[in-house]
Amino acid sequence: MSLENVKAHFKQWKREQDIMEFETSSATVDLAAQAIGVEPARIAKTLSFRGEGETAILVVAAGDAKIDNKKFRQTFGFKARMLSPEEVLDQTGHAIGGVCPFGLKNKLDVYLDASMKRFETLYPACGSSNSAIELTCDEIMEYSSAQDWVDVCKCWQAEETNADIVMSNDTI
Repeated sequence: MSLENVKAHFKQWKREQDIMEFETSSATVDLAAQAIGVEPARIAKTLSFRGEGETAILVVAAGDAKIDNKKFRQTFGFKARMLSPEEVLDQTGHAIGGVCPFGLKNKLDVYLDASMKRFETLYPACGSSNSAIELTCDEIMEYSSAQDWVDVCKCWQAEETNADIVMSNDTI
């Protein structure tokens, strides 16, 4: 059902046919990278956190990035507390392993982490543990109705590339 919601979501851009479905699991960053044939960093993982009040917030980040608790608190004004698998399903309509910022059950605030900007395209899940779609950062922003770009992750800047150097000059 969740995959069907995401397909319906992408119909408004005529992109539902671009969703890839795999014979094997893509439920983790490493499994998704293997299924697609890309480096794990290019998997756009969607992390679910308790927001203020009853509503969750989603942060989409590169597969090699980890939440930096200090940056998270400075950005959002509260501690980073991940949702339980049951809460994720209740808030997003997607089970762990297929969580994405598309076709959501509830209207949630979505934020995109700067860790993704070093790639031309990334691969977010599409509501199931064996699906993904290739999108640019601009497309992820548009299709997720993201609020903004944030810088709340760490561990992804360890290997500096030309793209990282260019990105460091960009305004977020």
